[in-house]
Amino acid sequence: MTELPPTVLAELPAVPESIGPMRRVARAVAERCGAPDQVASDIALAVSEAATNVVVHAYRDEPGTLALAAQTVDHEMLFRVIDDGEGLSPRADSPGMGVGLPLIARLAGRFEVRPGPSGRGTELLMSFPLV
Repeated sequence: MTELPPTVLAELPAVPESIGPMRRVARAVAERCGAPDQVASDIALAVSEAATNVVVHAYRDEPGTLALAAQTVDHEMLFRVIDDGEGLSPRADSPGMGVGLPLIARLAGRFEVRPGPSGRGTELLMSFPLV
């Protein structure tokens, strides 16, 4: 297993076109750190769902950013999807089906929704076992 210190992997505009690159970066890092194929697939899907939530829910009136950070700790990969938007709240006009967060919770070994590190926005923390 390759150790990964806390690292920001990507910071992109919170637009639909950023979701694919986020997913690919997450999968590539997971594979480089020794994640089995199924775990790497789960990571890619969970990061994609979390990034989609940011694009759909975090910013209402002005565009913002979407960040992906990762690290390994004790045979576990931690991924954080971070925004500095309005926080996680339901939208009556949401185009989604509301399955993203439950899917992430099912895929990840641990899943937490936290306030963003700057005190604004949201951080979605997901952990995945590497063994």
